[in-house]
Amino acid sequence: MKEHEIQHLVDQVKDGGLSRRSFIQKAFALGVSAPIASQILLWNGVAMANATLPYKPTKAGGGGPLKVLLWQAPTLLNPHFASGTKDQIASRIFFEPLAGWDKEGNLIPCLAAETPSKANGGLSADGKEVTWKLKQNVKWHDGKPFTADDVVFTWEYAKEPATAAYTTGSYTNITVEKVDTHTIKVIFKEPTPFWADPFVGTVGQILPKHLFADYVGAKSREAPANLKPVGTGPYKFVDFKPGDILTCERNPDYHVANQPHFDTLEIKGGGDAVSAARAVLQTGEYDYAWNLQVEDEILKRMETGGRGKISAVTAGDVEFIILNTTDPWTEVDGERSSIKTKHPTLTDPKVREAINLLIDRDSIQKFIYGRGGNATASFVNAPEQFKSKKLKYEFSIDKANKILDDAGYKRGADGIREKDGKKLKYVYQTSINAPRQKTQAIIKQACQRAGIDLELKSVTASVFFSSDVANPDTYTKLYVDMEMYTTTQPQPDPERFLNQFVSWEIATKENKWLGRNVSRYSDPKADEAYKAAQKELDPAKRAALLITVNEIFCEAHVILPLLSRTRVAASATNLMHDHSGWDVDSWNIAAWYRA
Repeated sequence: MKEHEIQHLVDQVKDGGLSRRSFIQKAFALGVSAPIASQILLWNGVAMANATLPYKPTKAGGGGPLKVLLWQAPTLLNPHFASGTKDQIASRIFFEPLAGWDKEGNLIPCLAAETPSKANGGLSADGKEVTWKLKQNVKWHDGKPFTADDVVFTWEYAKEPATAAYTTGSYTNITVEKVDTHTIKVIFKEPTPFWADPFVGTVGQILPKHLFADYVGAKSREAPANLKPVGTGPYKFVDFKPGDILTCERNPDYHVANQPHFDTLEIKGGGDAVSAARAVLQTGEYDYAWNLQVEDEILKRMETGGRGKISAVTAGDVEFIILNTTDPWTEVDGERSSIKTKHPTLTDPKVREAINLLIDRDSIQKFIYGRGGNATASFVNAPEQFKSKKLKYEFSIDKANKILDDAGYKRGADGIREKDGKKLKYVYQTSINAPRQKTQAIIKQACQRAGIDLELKSVTASVFFSSDVANPDTYTKLYVDMEMYTTTQPQPDPERFLNQFVSWEIATKENKWLGRNVSRYSDPKADEAYKAAQKELDPAKRAALLITVNEIFCEAHVILPLLSRTRVAASATNLMHDHSGWDVDSWNIAAWYRA
């Protein structure tokens, strides 16, 4: 990145000689993606753009019902326990952050009155303080006023270890102060270039203090509002059947003029991605279907009916495989896959390297995902300046066989390799949908040719991605040898995305398996690079540090990236929706309308 050229362009924008759009185009030519270009402008005192969806209705209501399919059914409605995207989407209907991310990577105010910048005094020059001014006259759905006390409380709630919040990593190393009734200040311990994490986007949804104050810590799971939410959002809670259906009604006191357009909202779970696509694209029974993990050829055929359309947006999401370096079959203190144990064979880096060579990524992309993904060897793929240029993938059964031969793994009479009495036999788990089962089959076939036996396990998506601490089949427990899923990048900066690779985020029984490091693998060098990136203000140096974190895990072959995923959804032809690849699908659902 050419820093002096970037700064020159910034100065041109501030002087009025260059538009935001032109700046982003020129910055892209210098290797800076649109989302990061927007962040650079913001840091230099240039306000962000407004929301990207032109909203035409002139009054709230009158739009009738809005019917949405989340075929992975929501199971709870507290965003700070929502480890699965479907729970995050459902929670965001009711609870709102101070700001969210649009498809261009712009930070759009929600409960905030404005986006903090140096120009409005919201960002301190030393990078350690952010001041948020809150909207006034916002009400919770029960009529209580929304104030700074609710924001401060949300920080206190999420940072408390005993609460065991999925979002705790965003709130642990900060201090939040109430300035006045409608102003708060976030104080970081170190200069923090990516300050738009606490209270922003997926992790930033604000809870009402008056309903959750008695449920901080060990009692957090007992709060009635976990299943009967009272938020500030565009729709009010009516009824919820976990794992099935959520019904809502328009909030007549919503704080944005003329929104929302629809009178009622239904979110239906269950079924599968193919039936969800069909219900929008062919039958028109539903208005919107999320996360269409369906072979691209099938989607193209469905689109020909003209009832619906496909929406595919750029995102930082990645489909990948985790190899378990702990022992999933030995229980220690009521916990399998404990960091106190080691996997009998997957601790061997040569075995992990061989498995990585047995993944035919190009075929998976070409014959299964199409528009839904691009083959990759990197966990981070967007924005572009954070993607490793070093990481490459290769499919070679011959090389995998040689590595295992050289490492001393010999084929037994059954054709399965073993060493010291330990066989290369693994349970390979994922959620139930056709692309993933086909991917499993492709990898299993290649592994067989290298003397590795894979037992394929498929778990219902609503279970696999649930936040139920009692269920052994959730992805966060990793009670198998290897598993595959897509993880979402919740903002146009990979810092929080990469906290899945730090030691203090390891998922354990103690944190109710809500730590974001599901692999349980750690490396002191990755920890060091991550901590350095958190306080590095030079964009180029910071990107290099985050790339290092990514490379350490990918080169250890604990994380095996498969596809850089595009977010694919289906909507009715006449539905105007705001689909962002940097936030959850419901991030701006208040602005959806029927044309």
